[in-house]
Amino acid sequence: MAMFNVKNVCETTKSKLSEAIAKMEKFLNEHSLQQLNTEVDASMEEFYKGYLSDTRHLLVFCEVAYEKLGVSLRRPSFNVEYAEKVLYEVYHSCINNFFYPKNECYSEDGRYAYTGQDAIRFRKKPARDVRDLTIELSKIFESLREELSYYETDYITQKRMQGERV
Repeated sequence: MAMFNVKNVCETTKSKLSEAIAKMEKFLNEHSLQQLNTEVDASMEEFYKGYLSDTRHLLVFCEVAYEKLGVSLRRPSFNVEYAEKVLYEVYHSCINNFFYPKNECYSEDGRYAYTGQDAIRFRKKPARDVRDLTIELSKIFESLREELSYYETDYITQKRMQGERV
């Protein structure tokens, strides 16, 4: 990819990650397990524990990627190879961890993606704030996924053809 294009993708990715980070931090700072599990239901408590854990992990992945993108963009001479590696990491650590959370509190149902409906389906009916955050994040990560789809396969193929280990 051309340097100018990679730099633009880095800038937009960094901006979108910043937005996602702000939303997750606000949510995690304002909500606790006790606040979310008002029903005193053991199965819902496990659901919220998993959801909060996944959100904390995703926040860390996003913050690390945000910092790496910042380093890439602040360098005196833009290093395309390093930037592409960081974008690859964004795809595989941030985007994949959003759409495939470890605790599987929600999943993406691709059948709804083209209908204009939300493609996120929850395993249990969550509190309104949980649902709202997840839907807001899904819009950010869906747009990132579309922008960075190149890094899912083509980037790795290119590196392997050059004899590099990825």
